[in-house]
Amino acid sequence: MEFENTIGLETHVQLKTKTKMFCSCLLKTGCEPNTNICPVCLGYPGALPAINKEAVKLTVMSGMMLGCEINRHATFDRKNYFYPDMAKDYQISQNTNPLCIGGGVTIQTPGGPKTVRINHIHLEEDAAKINHYASSSGVDFNRGGTPLMEIVSEPDIASADEAIAYLTALKEMLVYAGVSDCNLEEGNMRSDVNISIRPAGSDRLGTKVEIKNMNTFKGIHAALEYEAARQRRCAANSIPVVQETRRWDGEAMETSSMRSKENAHDYRYFPEPDLVPVELSEDQLEEWRKLLPEKPEARRERMKAQYGITEYDADVLSQEKERADYFEKAAAKAENPKLLCNFFMSDVMSWFNANGFASGTEEPLAALFNLSTGGKINGPTLKELLGEVLSGEIADPAKTVEERGLGAVSDTAALEEFVDRAIAANPGPVQDFKNGKKAAAGFFVGQVMKLSKGKADPKTVGGIVARKLAAL
Repeated sequence: MEFENTIGLETHVQLKTKTKMFCSCLLKTGCEPNTNICPVCLGYPGALPAINKEAVKLTVMSGMMLGCEINRHATFDRKNYFYPDMAKDYQISQNTNPLCIGGGVTIQTPGGPKTVRINHIHLEEDAAKINHYASSSGVDFNRGGTPLMEIVSEPDIASADEAIAYLTALKEMLVYAGVSDCNLEEGNMRSDVNISIRPAGSDRLGTKVEIKNMNTFKGIHAALEYEAARQRRCAANSIPVVQETRRWDGEAMETSSMRSKENAHDYRYFPEPDLVPVELSEDQLEEWRKLLPEKPEARRERMKAQYGITEYDADVLSQEKERADYFEKAAAKAENPKLLCNFFMSDVMSWFNANGFASGTEEPLAALFNLSTGGKINGPTLKELLGEVLSGEIADPAKTVEERGLGAVSDTAALEEFVDRAIAANPGPVQDFKNGKKAAAGFFVGQVMKLSKGKADPKTVGGIVARKLAAL
């Protein structure tokens, strides 16, 4: 029998706030364990939580980016469970009335665009972090209480590839909106992966297995591939798939059972008695809506039309908002944005990759590039000055070119004189050219570049050399 996968993701995203979800403790990575804590985030008796408005704002903005319906009346609930990473033995979360409902993420598949629906987005506090050592374990409560947004998809994903496409698009939009860094290495973004199989064409879901706390795209892809194959082996051998939570072992490249899967009633949800509901007005929503950036997909389409660049270039440029912003600021000052794109995709991005991103140098870059397209400097000079421009050492490229005497030699008579001198001084390569060695022409271009101290345009010189050698 042929089976198909049904996959849904519960993606946890730490929000980019200065303080925790329900207290004023600072959020900062790299601190000594258990230094950014207080009676509220440790759940001391009598300590009262207060809602972080910025976290609510960032969650709502995320919902707007993803096309969700924003719940004007959102409430918090207590999710009760005992575990070492939750000091008060319950988590403040949202169950009955989450902030965002519906929405979706469009991904590209071999069969065309596909929308993965979102069930809801709710806001909660993150648990603490358990650190394991050789002979003991410790709990660091610095992370406990971090504003955590959980984005729950519908089981619309059919493969590991689609899951990664969904997560990539989701991460891109959230980073664009500035709601999170989505740094997987720091745990800013992690997913619980739910997968089941069913007979192809069936509309009934199979028995779901959850794989907890996956924090790398590579790991998620491998875990889904393994689990899909394991469940098919179970079906082939008439072994029932058990609803359970499993862990992924990246070294053994397999999943293993952790515990039977809890249901919502196991957590004994009830309304959080210490917090009032979140009431959102239309004026407030409109204020936050104005803060939203252009969506990455829309930006790609606009950039292709506005600058005449390829789909590939638009895709690469728009993947990171900071990079796209930089290019567009430079393109606004460039005389030929399409040519700038070609230069940006090669030399500029190569410099960024080697030296780090350099914001604030957009206008000098455009000015330098305009000197090149306007014939004021040649290609070698453009590349020679690029590093100094991007590092901020040169703020006025035109002034630097003048002070250093780097202006291109564009006088045709002067270039022809250089070519004549090079030909006269090198009879050997001239004879080589006459004997059919066309590559000898390149030698004369190099000689002219030396005579002009690198100021001549190689293409122009090449044309003059070709014409004069042909006439000999």
